[in-house]
Amino acid sequence: MPKNTKKILKEFILDSFLPFAEENPFGDEDSFMEKGIINSTGVLELLQFIEETFEITVEDEEVIPDNLDSLNKLTSFIESKLA
Repeated sequence: MPKNTKKILKEFILDSFLPFAEENPFGDEDSFMEKGIINSTGVLELLQFIEETFEITVEDEEVIPDNLDSLNKLTSFIESKLA
């Protein structure tokens, strides 16, 4: 299991969705949807990245805000899938 899951995710989100953002445009608990960082199309891009990078499968019923809508939720979700 990658020890730097959160770092990998944050870099992807910054590079893909906020390429011109300030130093730290969102906190670990901030909602991606509420902050306008990731839209519905972006979720698909994020899921593809997660599945390829961490070699996991995200089931349709797992695509919910509780799993995907903040850096901390996303990190916890991926680490639980990898455990």
